[in-house]
Amino acid sequence: MFEEVVAKVLSGTELSKETKSNLKKQTSALAEHFNGFKAHLVIVQVGGRDDSNVYIRQKIKSAAEVGVEASHVQYPKTITQIELLSEINKYNSDSSVHGIIVQMPLDCIENIDSHLITNAVSPEKDVDGLNIINEGRVAIGDLTGLIPCTPNGVIQLIKRSGIEISGTRAVVLGRSKIVGAPVASLLLWHNATVTICHSKTKDIENEVSKADILVVAIGKPEFVHGSWIKPGAVVIDCGINSLPDSSKKSGYRLVGDVHYASTSLRASAITPVPGGVGPMTVAMLLSNTVQAATKVANIMYKTQWNLDILPLKLQRPVPSDIEIARSQEPKNIMVLAKEIGLKESEVILYGNKKAKICISTLNRLKNIKNGKYIVVTGITPTSLGEGKSTTTVGLVQALAAHSKRNTIACLRQPSQGPTFGIKGGAAGGGYSQVIPMEDFNLHLTGDIHAVTAANNLMAAQIDARMFHEATQKDQALYDRLVPTVNGVRKFSPIQLNRLKRLGIDKTDPSMLSAEEITSFSRLNIDPDTISWNRVMDTNDRFLRKITIGQSPTEKNHTRQTCFDISVASEIMAILALAKDASDLKERLSRIVVAQDKNMCNFTSSKDVTADDLGMTGAMTVLLKDAINPTLMQTLEGTPVLVHAGPFANIAHGASSIVADLLASKLVGPDGFVVTEAGFGSDIGMEKFFNIKTRYSGLLPSTIVLVCTVRALRMHGGGAINPNVSVTPVEKEEALIKGVTNLQKHISNSIKYGVPVVVAINAMKADTENEWKIVRDASLQAGAMDAVVSTHWENGGSGAIKLAETVIKASQQPQEFK
Repeated sequence: MFEEVVAKVLSGTELSKETKSNLKKQTSALAEHFNGFKAHLVIVQVGGRDDSNVYIRQKIKSAAEVGVEASHVQYPKTITQIELLSEINKYNSDSSVHGIIVQMPLDCIENIDSHLITNAVSPEKDVDGLNIINEGRVAIGDLTGLIPCTPNGVIQLIKRSGIEISGTRAVVLGRSKIVGAPVASLLLWHNATVTICHSKTKDIENEVSKADILVVAIGKPEFVHGSWIKPGAVVIDCGINSLPDSSKKSGYRLVGDVHYASTSLRASAITPVPGGVGPMTVAMLLSNTVQAATKVANIMYKTQWNLDILPLKLQRPVPSDIEIARSQEPKNIMVLAKEIGLKESEVILYGNKKAKICISTLNRLKNIKNGKYIVVTGITPTSLGEGKSTTTVGLVQALAAHSKRNTIACLRQPSQGPTFGIKGGAAGGGYSQVIPMEDFNLHLTGDIHAVTAANNLMAAQIDARMFHEATQKDQALYDRLVPTVNGVRKFSPIQLNRLKRLGIDKTDPSMLSAEEITSFSRLNIDPDTISWNRVMDTNDRFLRKITIGQSPTEKNHTRQTCFDISVASEIMAILALAKDASDLKERLSRIVVAQDKNMCNFTSSKDVTADDLGMTGAMTVLLKDAINPTLMQTLEGTPVLVHAGPFANIAHGASSIVADLLASKLVGPDGFVVTEAGFGSDIGMEKFFNIKTRYSGLLPSTIVLVCTVRALRMHGGGAINPNVSVTPVEKEEALIKGVTNLQKHISNSIKYGVPVVVAINAMKADTENEWKIVRDASLQAGAMDAVVSTHWENGGSGAIKLAETVIKASQQPQEFK
């Protein structure tokens, strides 16, 4: 005869409190360790069922208790399946979202496949664990992913009972996708011998009586009676049903699938209903959210990349740049993107060798500390070039491929003018190049073309506006600028901006006075003050001065103007200085293109701006893709961000702030961003410090000053033509005179409070003694060190010593000013 013993109550309420307490500690640790990082759960609801609203409020409340941010997104009943899928995909792509749940059932008018919807949630964000991939992982014993919430809660409650699951006989009543089947799989992979019973199972009572562990999830109130239970069994009741009960104020009572009173007299442990499995489901949901967020944080903040380095096949003599570039097969750019911590949704592919990186990535990485910031500059350049770009690429190959430091090179996109001129391309040279070379030097991803289009649209607008003002009366001009559309006449936002600048505090077009209409409509551009030229990315000397407006349709409204090269456009400089899309738009709006020859009564300014011309939005939309930096790679497979290309003699001569900011976050606090300042340090570097770093807020760690013995000899009065016969003594005498140029560049550089490392770009004709002369002069002038680098000939391995010196210099106390 079985002796009745009251079963231990497995309180899901108590266990969930303990679980949530531990989760709170985990989220606090995440925030502390990862600079304020917070797990984010999105709850998607269709319609507004009362029971769903109750469950959602409970989830939001519990999320707040454990330090998880929960967002409730509610869609109308009328939403269609394709619309809902599109919305879910947005959250899949949103890097700030770590967990997504779709509240079931869907309260919708349209026929929507709920299985399709749950499978649309990214497996990495499927914190309900209902995506078929996550369910499949559980089925094959991979328990490292996101486990379905209720089944996971069941396992935790079984463990709470104290029973050793391994070796027991477990029976699961119910085979649903949500509970029964995954519970059975979990028990199986915890080494229980599992039997699944369902509606077609014969003699269920007999099967239940064999169970050491019984899990019931069939949706039938009090289906299992205590007499079926094996004495001492652990019983987990997943059901929740309502039965009429006049003694209750609500008129009903909640019961499970198990008859609690009789079963509790035979089982060793049992879950109550309510207060059993239910609270654990929410706790496991939050546990999955924290798990998913932790995985994201660890990837985002991981300290070391695992780059697949491309080996160099060094040849002697060194082949031409194009031969070297074409002999190396680049990595698939998506592979490189993932190696440096980018997500697929942040990468816009242009084939498989180059890609745009969305600037929205900065939002995901905003809490990561910046890496070390290295600027490469040079001595006064000669017509042969001193190798700043080659040194930049060689240095990053040495840092990333050989010193195993997270390192990104940030370079300007070269103009086709110099590329097809004497200077040639700007991808580096020898075994220190960016590849594919042709892509880098030519169209790349079309940014220069976008700048050209935006610039020339403005130029066209200037002349068209002058023409219309010259050929129309005030009212006709006003009617064209503010037309009636579908019976409605109103100012556009950009026109309201102009009214505000004019001091006209009116928003109804019909309320302007005649004088106000004149002031609003007429820019009165003085053609002699127009500073905005058309551009093209080609050297064409015959466009240096042209006459426009010669067609009869322009009614003799001619003027002289010219073409500049595209990278000389102010838009290119703005693209390079903008920190984000809104900053880009604001800067574009302030472009001054000419002066107002009359200066109306409503403003004290004579400036005519892009905003006055209504061009801000149009130019911004033309640059919508150009604002994103382009990812490429070096010959050794290390990352390069290519973005913007302002000249240093007419602009500030540096690649974009956006690229530098993005690179600084991707490399992390122990990594390096190596960028380049155009021309010599007296132009490019000083503009880099005085302009670029002020806007970006990035503080430079080290200056790498590139020189060649050949150039220093020339600065000392020596010949650089290899056909001119010069004795070794004459060469050294010229070099000794010429190093004063280098010393002055060092002197200028150290005034900024940044350590200076001189990189001697080695050439075959150099001698050891010449290198010693340069090094001694460098140290005398205050450089931290002067290092001979053979990166042109040997790639990254030839710049290892330079890299080591830069690492050491970057660790020095910074006093940048």
